[in-house]
Amino acid sequence: MTLKEDCKPAEDWLVYMIEASDARLYTGITNNMPKRWHAHTNTKQGAKFFRGRSPKRVQFIEAEHTRSSASKREYVIKQLTRAEKLKLIAQQGIDWHRRLALPTAIES
Repeated sequence: MTLKEDCKPAEDWLVYMIEASDARLYTGITNNMPKRWHAHTNTKQGAKFFRGRSPKRVQFIEAEHTRSSASKREYVIKQLTRAEKLKLIAQQGIDWHRRLALPTAIES
């Protein structure tokens, strides 16, 4: 491995959208989706967005980002309308919950 390869930023970050119990969409970034899902559903380390509503299902994941590019993409997605976000989800057409074998959220 060369020094140049050692300095490459890790491209293991992803941008995700979670559908909440009130049908709103939450957008975030992480480098470990199962751990982040657990934080959102079972701890107080999840996003403040989920206080008063619960996460229902991971609807969208976009991978192969650096932390910087994931943050920039998250910002862009957060600026989209709900219809545009739903279009992104539909275009992907992947059941991320099943693919990642994530547990079902506990309803509050």
